[in-house]
Amino acid sequence: MSDADRSRRPTKGGPTTAEAEGLAIDALGFIAADATLLPRFLALTGLDASDLRRAAAEPGFLAGILAFLLSHEPTLLAFCSAEGADPARVAAAHARLAQTGHAL
Repeated sequence: MSDADRSRRPTKGGPTTAEAEGLAIDALGFIAADATLLPRFLALTGLDASDLRRAAAEPGFLAGILAFLLSHEPTLLAFCSAEGADPARVAAAHARLAQTGHAL
């Protein structure tokens, strides 16, 4: 089994890489649609809006999006409420993406 195949398999019931990517992409949409969150995300990452597309191709970007949510419980809970996601699933998705260093 290749490393790529191994990284896409769920571990201990956690999300697959594809599921974790999807959750991170949903999180980016949630952040981008919020007039308060987007400026905070950009300030904390040092990016500006025009850098997002380039940054999305960088290893670790998707994990960084989920780390942003996990770093602020009210934001995490708002995202989970909006998406019908479990906070533990967000944490597991972050761990999956951080483990693989995966980017879009």
